Amino acid sequence: MQVRPPFMVSYSITQKCNLKCKHCYSESVDEAAPDELSTEEAFQLMDGLSKWGIGLLVIDGGEPLCRGDFLDVVKYASSKRIRTTIGSNGTLIDEAMARKMLDAGVRSVAISVDGADAQTHDSFRGMSGAFEQALKGVEACRNAGLPFQFNMVIRKETLLQLEDMLRLALDYGASAAELFDLVAAGRAKQECREQALSLDEREGAMEWLAQSQEDCPIVIRVPACPMYPLVLQQKQIQPRHFPREMLQRVPYYGRGCAAGMPMGYVMVRSNGDVNPCMLLQVKLGNIREQSIISIWENSPVLAKLRQRELLKGECGNCSYKGTCSGCRGRAYEETGDMMAADPGCWLTPSTSKESIARSTIDFFCGF
Repeated sequence: MQVRPPFMVSYSITQKCNLKCKHCYSESVDEAAPDELSTEEAFQLMDGLSKWGIGLLVIDGGEPLCRGDFLDVVKYASSKRIRTTIGSNGTLIDEAMARKMLDAGVRSVAISVDGADAQTHDSFRGMSGAFEQALKGVEACRNAGLPFQFNMVIRKETLLQLEDMLRLALDYGASAAELFDLVAAGRAKQECREQALSLDEREGAMEWLAQSQEDCPIVIRVPACPMYPLVLQQKQIQPRHFPREMLQRVPYYGRGCAAGMPMGYVMVRSNGDVNPCMLLQVKLGNIREQSIISIWENSPVLAKLRQRELLKGECGNCSYKGTCSGCRGRAYEETGDMMAADPGCWLTPSTSKESIARSTIDFFCGF
């Protein structure tokens, strides 16, 4: 059965990384995995994605700049007219590399900045000096004219830094701020599970971010929290610096969890394994054995995931199950069932509207 392709595909081009981040969803290490796709296999993947007609390719890792043929793969993807962006920790980007990426066809770079100061960032990223190097990478992109956004992880340690982190992104000229709601998947299960937000903390953070969007000149996106767009809509947020329609670029806006969904998202790991999402780490197949299009269209796991009526518990009973559906990755990691209710959702079928309407003031008064 033909299924509309995902809008976004991420390809973790290598498992090698120069940092040791506590939350790493790909559990990257300091050496490349022996079974990583070869350059030719990566080119074949690009051929398939080009024919598929996806909207966006994100090449990440590990750290993509740790792979020697990284720019070759980018050039090949760009030659196939695939809109290509990069996810990086920023520490290996100087102005020369930024220009090379721009010349290769990179449209934008997402640079991870996981705190408003060096101590917070470096302790989470596992290397002293990483904060300074990441910001130098940001400056290199800015000087080269390569667009960039800030990627930041929301966790207990950074709750009181949200305003400063957002201001940092603005001060450096980021085109967007993407704040990931920490999910205990990958290495996070062992190294920072306790940093995941409580329900009250998540609710307060999402309400504060939604309210901040009114005056913020760039779009704020929150991966792993499909409830965030509901807050934007319920609060009737009207951005002052761009048309309200731009908020529809926020992940999940009106569509719910994107994992494995038509016009949603799918990821390819460095060895060719395909998962619905970096957070929903269920193997669907491997592109060495089956084309990604065939996996997408024929996977029984994806067929089940796409049936919102099969959602269980409070997600299944919720009036927002079609436009939110909870984070399927968090549900899977915490319950073992990808169709279970999202344990991170503060909304319930009976209290959702009252909960969304709560004042954001209580969030900061609690600290």
